[in-house]
Order: sequence, then C-alpha cells, then structure tokens
Amino acid sequence: MASTEPVPGVPCWVSLSARDLKAAEEFYGAVLGWSFRPGALGEEFSVAYLDGNPVAGLAELAGALHVAVSWTPYFAVASADEAAARIRERGGTVAVGPRAFGPGRAAISADRDGASFGIWAGRVPAGWSVGQGSAPAWLELRTRDAFDAAIFYAEVLHWATEEGKGCDVAYEQERVIVREGDHTVAELRGGAIEAAPDPHVRPRWHVHFCVPDVQAAAEAAVATGGAVVSPPVETEGGGHRCALRDPDGGLFTVTEGI
Repeated sequence: MASTEPVPGVPCWVSLSARDLKAAEEFYGAVLGWSFRPGALGEEFSVAYLDGNPVAGLAELAGALHVAVSWTPYFAVASADEAAARIRERGGTVAVGPRAFGPGRAAISADRDGASFGIWAGRVPAGWSVGQGSAPAWLELRTRDAFDAAIFYAEVLHWATEEGKGCDVAYEQERVIVREGDHTVAELRGGAIEAAPDPHVRPRWHVHFCVPDVQAAAEAAVATGGAVVSPPVETEGGGHRCALRDPDGGLFTVTEGI
C-alpha cells in the first residue's frame, strides 16, 4: 500500500474498535460493500477497501481495552507525544498511548467534553482524504459548545495557524467548518454560539460514509443485526442521510451526497 506524509492537523484515518473482527467485517461488508485485507499490525487488525482503495481500519480491541465499540477519527500530528501533552494541558485526557503502531505513533484521547479521537504521527495511505474518493464523506463533532471545542482542537492540532499550513476554520450558521484547501473535512456542531452549553448532548465524533443508496444500506444494516438510529432525511445536496448502529453499538452515518 503506497503511503504519504499527511498535512498536520487533518483527519488522516478512521478506525473501528470492534469486539469481533470477523463479525464486524461481515456487517460492514454487507452494508457498505467493503472488502477486507489483513492489516500489517497483526491478526486483530484489518483494512477495509472500496473499489480497490483503502477506506478504514478495523481492530478487535474493544474487549481488550475495555472500551465501547465505536468509530474513532485520527488526526495527523508531527509528534504524538507533544500533541498528547497539549491535550492534557488543555483539559483533555489521553486514554491509550502514545505508543508505537506499525510505521507510526498513536494515542487515543478525549476532548474536554469527553468526545473520543485519535492522534497519529506517521505515514498514511496515499490518496486517502476525507471528502474525496473512497474515504469518508466527512467527520462531524456533535458537542455541547462548538465554539469551545473549536478552540481546543485548534490548539491541540494547530488548526488555523499563521503559517498557512494545515486546516482552516470558519464559523458559519452556528457551525464550525474545518477545511483542508477547498474542501470540508469536518464540522463541529453545538448550540448557538452565545448560548449556554446544552447538557443533553453527549459529545462524540460521527463518521459519514458515502453509499449509492441510503435506503438499501439501512435495510442491509437491519438484515445483518444492526439498527436504524434515525430515518433517512434529505440532505442539502439532494440525496439522503441516515444514522445507523452496528450489532455491537458502533454508530455511523451513511449519506448519498456530500
């Protein structure tokens, strides 16, 4: 698999912490049309492919690490150890790592409100870029206070730096939009910027995957033991979007358009 050095601060990979790797492969293969190859990190890891291109990682780690089954986005950093220190300094937590994983160094962390995310220092699959090709359509952080979250991630991941490298951040219609170049890679959503944080929101990162037919993906999810969390709704681009849950509780969203 060809690899490249990612731009610091950008989403550079997504990975599912699963309880049963084979069962997860069967579910996501049926719902998203993925095929799988063994990962380079051992038999507990695999890489999902779509149209011959790497999409995501799956790892049988939830039981070993005593964590919930979930999709985790990873963001590129120059140094995992320095980024982990920034996370702690700004009120976040580091649950696992930093530790060596194959060709890089990674950590699993949480922001100040408890939303989990990963940091990665190392090379990534060439051509993998959120919002393009077979990679996820985009990442969405649903949190209590989008403005406060944006400050945290900007400081940790060096977003919107004066040097002009990495991601740019903009505030639009009570959303924080994160862009790499001319395309959106993430959105941070919360309450109104001037309003008090919403105590009912459980902060988490959501991964959106493109599918040709949302309804068909939803039916496949139910047929293979998953569930529809919210019914399909129309998107701004004219397609549809639907939140799904895999059989072990992992949440993700399928969409027909970006």
